[in-house]
Amino acid sequence: MSDFPRNAVTRSAKLATLPLGFAGRAALGVGKRIGGRSAEVVAQEIQQRTSEQMFKVLGELKGGAMKVGQALSIFEAALPPEIAGPYRATLTKLQDAAPPLPVSAVHAVLTEQLGDDWREHFQDFDDVPTAAASIGQVHKAVWHDGRQVAVKIQYPGAGKALLSDFNQLARLGKLFGVLMPGLDITALLGELRERVAEELDYLKEAQAQHGFAVAYRDDPDFKVPEVIAANEQILVSEWVDGTPLSRIIASGTKEERDRAGLLFVRFLFSSPSRAGLLHADPHPGNFRVLPDGRLGVLDFGAVSHMPDGYPEAFGTLTRIFIQGDMDTVVRGLREEGFIRPHIEIDPEALRAFLTPYVEPTQVEEFTFSREWLQRQAATVTDLRPTNVVRQLNLPPSYVLINRVHIAGIGVLCQLGATARFRDEVIRWVPGFADDPPAEPALATT
Repeated sequence: MSDFPRNAVTRSAKLATLPLGFAGRAALGVGKRIGGRSAEVVAQEIQQRTSEQMFKVLGELKGGAMKVGQALSIFEAALPPEIAGPYRATLTKLQDAAPPLPVSAVHAVLTEQLGDDWREHFQDFDDVPTAAASIGQVHKAVWHDGRQVAVKIQYPGAGKALLSDFNQLARLGKLFGVLMPGLDITALLGELRERVAEELDYLKEAQAQHGFAVAYRDDPDFKVPEVIAANEQILVSEWVDGTPLSRIIASGTKEERDRAGLLFVRFLFSSPSRAGLLHADPHPGNFRVLPDGRLGVLDFGAVSHMPDGYPEAFGTLTRIFIQGDMDTVVRGLREEGFIRPHIEIDPEALRAFLTPYVEPTQVEEFTFSREWLQRQAATVTDLRPTNVVRQLNLPPSYVLINRVHIAGIGVLCQLGATARFRDEVIRWVPGFADDPPAEPALATT
């Protein structure tokens, strides 16, 4: 993974091609308008070419560019498959094929972080990683007291590369403005940069993991491994054995998939009220089904701090949406920052866009499926100026909540899970189950 420092110049060069490309396309558009082509047609062509180049470049990068891509996944649905498809495929390849550090580099990091006598901390240390991701890898080991542990090691130079990506991406505001005029990309990038800086500090991750572990200690449904030791770039925690959620997706029985889906949702919705934190990286690799049936949860680098639990507006607006009062929904979304003051939005287009996200909470029992997800995505894949997705903003406080919901829906559709998901929302999301205030009774004589 030594490509982080070595390729810094190349990464910057790739990002720098974006503003130049946009300037060229904008000039071409002016020429075509002079030639008699309609402004709308030209604008649509510029948007399509801009998005094609932007997602191509983002897909070739790791680090900050990948984080932005993940955060923008809801807006990515607004782009045609021929544009967004290659981007998603590249991201998947990057996530699944992160090359591990060579053994010598692993030992060098351990020596730098733990000292020349680092081996004295362990009875045994497996040099072959059990998992590798974008900023670090995990090794199985035996701690000096005999406990099996997971040792998470950050790649040298990962932090510098990630933050460099964000500095470059911050210069691309105009590009995002062409594709998504309702989006405040500056605020979004600022929030993402802060969260990524937290992900790079394994001491902060250890604190978050400890908070989850305390909140779910002795829980009948969940297992969060205890933190054993940590510094900024090394994190040692309890080893958790179990069946990866990816294997449940691939070969689990219907009963196993339904149970895993229900626990997955219960954990994501319950943690803000129980731990004051939201696990913000809910991909299948971070979950294990333990032999006793509990769901083991791993990797707490990406978390959203929510000391007051889920925002009450989230539950309240969902309930009002189900009741059909779109005027109040639009007004509430403006107050929360999802619709910026200068943006006008079609309430019916907004209803069509939001319905898939609300649908699982409208019925007693719901089945997620890939086919259902494909049908919903098809309703928003166009680049017309009226596309409601392009008119929406993502407030900084909702960046990680959005990431969790989009990724979570994807996992549930992979599982094909059927369960009473509405019950979990009623139980854990404030405002959703509240009845509207009763009309005052008429006075009688």
